Amino acid sequence: MKYTFPKVDLHLHLDGSFRPETIWDLVQKQGAPAPADTLEGYKAFIEKCVMSGSVNEYLKAFDAPLMVMQDRESLARVTRELIEDLANQGLAYAEIRFAPQLHVQKGMSQEDAIEAVLEGRRQGMEANPGIKIGIICCMMCQGDETVNWDANMKTAQIVHKYLDKGVVCIDFAGAEGFVPLSNFAEQFKTARELGTPIICHAGDSQDWRTVKDAIDMGAVRIGHGHHIYENPALSRYAAEHNIALEICPTSNIQCQTRESYEMHPAWNLYSIGIPVTINTDNMTMSRVTLDDEYDHCLNEMGFEYEDLILMNINSVRYSFMKEDEKAELIARLEKCLDEVTQ
Repeated sequence: MKYTFPKVDLHLHLDGSFRPETIWDLVQKQGAPAPADTLEGYKAFIEKCVMSGSVNEYLKAFDAPLMVMQDRESLARVTRELIEDLANQGLAYAEIRFAPQLHVQKGMSQEDAIEAVLEGRRQGMEANPGIKIGIICCMMCQGDETVNWDANMKTAQIVHKYLDKGVVCIDFAGAEGFVPLSNFAEQFKTARELGTPIICHAGDSQDWRTVKDAIDMGAVRIGHGHHIYENPALSRYAAEHNIALEICPTSNIQCQTRESYEMHPAWNLYSIGIPVTINTDNMTMSRVTLDDEYDHCLNEMGFEYEDLILMNINSVRYSFMKEDEKAELIARLEKCLDEVTQ
């Protein structure tokens, strides 16, 4: 089905949403180690990792893109191309996230990495004026909090400097549940004190307790978060306090944090008033677009067409767009809703 209303993706990872042809080109130009001998072999390698059913195998697919996204030009190029692809898919707005600390292996600083992505954003929006883009900078859990304590603190300390330049908030991603989220309280505190809005991955591979921890840390939006469904009281709290969830259906199935689209609780969470949004997570890894996710919503997850528009209105309301841009986009979506419901 073709979805002609303005679309919004709030949960989209740069290093999981690249053009395979570009990564293959950069691998060849940089002489980087390759997981295959040909482009087609590389695409097959990605699919094998993603469909393995193992999170560890899934994560191996990120090695090659991260390996070649270690200079300003490459990082800007991948960002620019992703924005072009999103515009061609009919998106009006997206928030693209990445972890600056993962792009310093060849001499860039975290500031350099952020500025490179912002340059790619500038180029992408200039060439595609119908789309607006916000950039999210991620802190990372890579195991024990001491492993990258300084790198996470650096991210927490610098993101606020770019809030008026295209960066919209700070996120926390990585190996959820490896150590308690509270172990990173100091970084969250630093970001809050500097006035940086906070969102957080939680309640995906781990249970509802990580969602509560994220909310307690100041997160105003939760990446994934679907395991909140197992705690009715916390679910009611999220509904009453407008804690939005960034649901990524296909990613949840592939990473086996949900058994199937049919068993996914997204509609149940939506029906009790939680601001649910639908997103892709990693377009290349999961081989999905928002249209594909909407197909699953309609065909397997219990949603109606008008729900898709209403969830996009949620996405706009709980995005970090400027208020006048929010109002304009919501008006466009409400017009589409009227056309559907008349």
